[in-house]
Amino acid sequence: MRRMLLGTLAALSTVILIPAVPGSAQSGDAPQTITKAQYDRWKTELSNWGRWGTDDQIGAMNLITPAKRRQAATLVREGVSVSLARDVDTERAVDNPNPYERQMLAIGSDRFGVAFHGVAHTHLDSLAHINYDGVFYNGYRPDADAVMKAGGHARNSIGNLKNGIFTRGVLIDIPRLKRVPYLEPGTVISLQDIEAWERMTGVKVTAGDAVFIRTGRWARRAVVGAWDLSRTGLRPGPGASIIPWLKARDVALLGSDVPPSTAPSDVAGETGPVHDFALVTLGVHLFDNCDLEALADAAAARKRWDFLLTVAPLPIRGGTGSPVNPIATF
Repeated sequence: MRRMLLGTLAALSTVILIPAVPGSAQSGDAPQTITKAQYDRWKTELSNWGRWGTDDQIGAMNLITPAKRRQAATLVREGVSVSLARDVDTERAVDNPNPYERQMLAIGSDRFGVAFHGVAHTHLDSLAHINYDGVFYNGYRPDADAVMKAGGHARNSIGNLKNGIFTRGVLIDIPRLKRVPYLEPGTVISLQDIEAWERMTGVKVTAGDAVFIRTGRWARRAVVGAWDLSRTGLRPGPGASIIPWLKARDVALLGSDVPPSTAPSDVAGETGPVHDFALVTLGVHLFDNCDLEALADAAAARKRWDFLLTVAPLPIRGGTGSPVNPIATF
């Protein structure tokens, strides 16, 4: 009788556990709750400050070693390239309050200008973009007036990436995991979702990788139109539960088709917990507002979720970031 009871319990356990594997939110599990106290502890426990020296200004980019670049080069098998950038958008909308300014100066000459930070344009954030109470990555504490007078930052600027980015890129396609065309605004991408994607695809994120998390933001916009994706609006994105995973896997760069943090925030008192923690505490540069639709199609057609990533940010001394056109090559 005891054997029969144990066998019955084991069978029931199997029935309960198996449906949770494809993805926590899809199977009804609530995302892990991260308290403000826990988040604040992580600022110390998971910090990369001093890891590459007190004078370091590039953070997790140090993880892209010559060996990592050689490994990434082996991923090019077909020579097929796909852009991860949104086309330049000159139309004002609720999700594009500062459109690109473009003017034809002559038949063979034009100019453009852009305030690229925000939720509209594809760009790369430098480690001089976000701070905690005036302190940036690795303890850089500039005087605001001095920065404005100098026209830029003395440390942590995008100019430090003048030699470009060449590493392994990994796509994590959460709508494909959940078998939906796109995530709805406010959807929190959990650690369980990330782990479920790795299990489903057999691709594991490793040190020095650039990780791109697709929410399907642009696919949804094409269907329902623009909406407010600001920090006070609604946007899908990674929740704070993925932060220890970013540190444990030594992710070098993080990107998404939104600024990578869900809105509203899932941590009380923080308006962009993943986005800000990555930049300030981990020293992880961020790609905001990538267009990952073509990449998702190319990856699915090949059943390949990793690729060579190449990026050449503008060498702006003192800059807080740069518009970019990331390229994935299979």
